[in-house]
Amino acid sequence: MSWIWFHRLGSPPHFYRLAGKLLPWISIPALLLSMAGLIAGLALAPPDYQQGNGFRILYVHAAAAWLSLMIYSVMAISAAVGLVWRISVAYAMAANCAAIGVSFAAAALASGMLWGRPTWGTYWEWDSQLTSELVLLFLYLGYLGLRHSFGDYGRADRASAMLAILGAVNMPMIYFAVSRWNSLHHASSLMILTRPMGASMYVPMLLILAGFTLFFLSLLLVRARAEILRRERDTAWIGRILRQAT
Repeated sequence: MSWIWFHRLGSPPHFYRLAGKLLPWISIPALLLSMAGLIAGLALAPPDYQQGNGFRILYVHAAAAWLSLMIYSVMAISAAVGLVWRISVAYAMAANCAAIGVSFAAAALASGMLWGRPTWGTYWEWDSQLTSELVLLFLYLGYLGLRHSFGDYGRADRASAMLAILGAVNMPMIYFAVSRWNSLHHASSLMILTRPMGASMYVPMLLILAGFTLFFLSLLLVRARAEILRRERDTAWIGRILRQAT
């Protein structure tokens, strides 16, 4: 039964319809959670006793950094599924994960630099966390550049899938850089068990993280549907959709 579900999900018409049905149920909570978290974190949470109000940028920074890592993992898994089972929907998901993930990686680096200038006295330090996040950004850019260097979907899918899988070796490095290795960078803001913070500070972070995650899923479904339309534009089921729309 699970294999039947798996192959149905890999069917472009089925995925296109399912994604359209899921979008309102994901996008609306994403908007509400993100707004609630940003208001609570940027306006209602008390200032940090050491950093004052400057710590508030970490709400966006921590969520963006976590999403950049999670999105690459989703991209690598989707690329592997596409490469092994030759499922075009999986390739479409991987391609659009990269387009979204590069924005989150850039946001994580930019917000971290803005936080680092008043905290460390410099915008950049070559420590393990910052360097591994920069490598992650380059992996996203390399994936996108490689995809656009081919003229057909088949070769672009296979080549970029190999790069995504090979680049996944950077994921444990980023995780251990944040959670295990000592450096100038602060410890993970999500390690509540080892570094607890007050609910007035931690709850907004969880709300923003949940909202940003759902926002990513919403963007992924929208972009994947558009990618499927491009790939399947000459098929009969796309023609039926166009006739129904008109």
